[in-house]
Amino acid sequence: MTGLLAAIAILAVGTFALRFAGPALRSRYEIPERVQGLLAAAAIVLLTALVATAALTDGTGSAGIARPAGVLVGGILAWRKAPFVLIVVAAAATAAGLRLLGVP
Repeated sequence: MTGLLAAIAILAVGTFALRFAGPALRSRYEIPERVQGLLAAAAIVLLTALVATAALTDGTGSAGIARPAGVLVGGILAWRKAPFVLIVVAAAATAAGLRLLGVP
C-alpha cells in the first residue's frame, strides 16, 4: 500500500511539474514552426490510430461490421459539422440497428 501511494505521489508531482513547465518556459523558449507542424501532425496520427484501434478491434479479434459502420457514420457527420449530440446518437443508433438486424 505504501508503494502505491508513493507511486501516485510521484506521478502527481511529475504531472504538476510538466503542466507548470509549459507556461513557465513558453516565454523563454520558442518552438520552431517545423516542430509545431510535426507536433500537430503527430497528434492527428495518434488520434487516428486510437480511433482505428477502438473501432476495428474487440479484445484480440475483429469488432465485426456494426461498430466500424457506426464510427463511419459519426465521422461523416463530424466532417459535415453536425452537432455533437447528433453525431453520438447517430453513430450509436447505426451500430445498434445493425446489431439488431443480426450484423456482427
